[in-house]
Amino acid sequence: MKVAIVGGGAAGMSAASRVKALKPEWDVKVFEETNLVSHAPCGIPYVVEGISRADNLFYYTPEFFRRERGIDVHINAKVVEAGEGYLRVREDGMEKRYEWDKLLIATGALPKLPKVEGVELENVVAIRHPANAGKLKKMVDEAKKIVIVGSGYLGVEMAEAVASLGKKTTVIEFLDQPLPNLDKEIAEIVKAEMEKKVDLRLKEGVKAFEGKDKVERVVTDKGSYECDLAIVATGVKPNVEIAKMLGCKIGETGAIWVDERMRTSVENVFSAGDCAETKHLITGKRVWIPLAPTANKMGYVAGVNMAEGKIEFPGVVGTQLTKFFDLEIGSTGLNERSARAEGFEVKTTTIKAKTKVNYYPGGKEITLKVVANKDGRILGAQAVGGDVAMRINVFSVMIQSGFKTKDVFFSDLAYAPPLTPIWDPIVVSGRTLGF
Repeated sequence: MKVAIVGGGAAGMSAASRVKALKPEWDVKVFEETNLVSHAPCGIPYVVEGISRADNLFYYTPEFFRRERGIDVHINAKVVEAGEGYLRVREDGMEKRYEWDKLLIATGALPKLPKVEGVELENVVAIRHPANAGKLKKMVDEAKKIVIVGSGYLGVEMAEAVASLGKKTTVIEFLDQPLPNLDKEIAEIVKAEMEKKVDLRLKEGVKAFEGKDKVERVVTDKGSYECDLAIVATGVKPNVEIAKMLGCKIGETGAIWVDERMRTSVENVFSAGDCAETKHLITGKRVWIPLAPTANKMGYVAGVNMAEGKIEFPGVVGTQLTKFFDLEIGSTGLNERSARAEGFEVKTTTIKAKTKVNYYPGGKEITLKVVANKDGRILGAQAVGGDVAMRINVFSVMIQSGFKTKDVFFSDLAYAPPLTPIWDPIVVSGRTLGF
């Protein structure tokens, strides 16, 4: 059996490894456009900040997969055509043809660039792949004034990275708050913290990047900002080019439609990772939420099913974490706006607390907002401050398990003065929401 996998990121390598583990005699080939596989795009801001080296942004080398797992990894190999049972690949300065019996599309996502004048100027960059992290680090080091366009998760992380290096940093956001998935009162805390470190410009739309050869300024509908580097972090879009070549159904989200076993609409063609859509576990609707843990699990599921096993990917609740300097930020499930838009009759509570008992030093402030349906079912949670990750992860599991406010209140959470308050804000939220 010949298995071909297009894309050597999280989903692609997880799938390849699973297929070889279950069917070691099968021929498994991976075609990766860059020179890195099993790579970690989430680490790019931390390379820029100087916390990590660029060559650390992969978990295993191509040689490891070839030697230890028997996977035929092709790097610097771009698939230029896909058809029924074959791929045409550009590698080693020539085009080669490979046959497949089963195919996985794991082509990830591509950056979305604003459609404005000057976006092609030198030193206007979008963050796409760890293979370019070292080059971006060098550009940041050489720059003095940096404009970041967009304040989603990546924009916030890049803002921290460049501001921590002492660069004059301007962040431009079209909306009226950073991190649009947060409700207003939670985003306001992030906004206040960002304004201490960067020049945060909200409700401004970029009109042009200007300069003679390199970018010299970013022009918005409200002003002009000098810079010698502009980093575009205005979101990503699913890379569906290969899927379209094969006639795969594209879902309502714009990503590749797959079923619970990661099968596309074309027989023997699977898809996983940031190019594929899935189901939201609260609404039941199709969603596209490109995140690394999801991509890894999708790849695992795809690999099992390609190898004649049977396992289903249930869906996601969209759990996300980031930080801005000392401020941790997280969310899971639906925010209040989206819950109301979905037709839920919503009740909410916002808890402000310390992360340790008052008499033990080192406690941090945390603000936790929890969203529930009128019947008590937990729909979502957002938190900013200290020790956010643990609490957001707890709520993620609660949401997936169908917890109601009474279940939250009676959760038998651990307590120790150096680690948690006796009334954890998670438990308090269950009480204040009522049951």
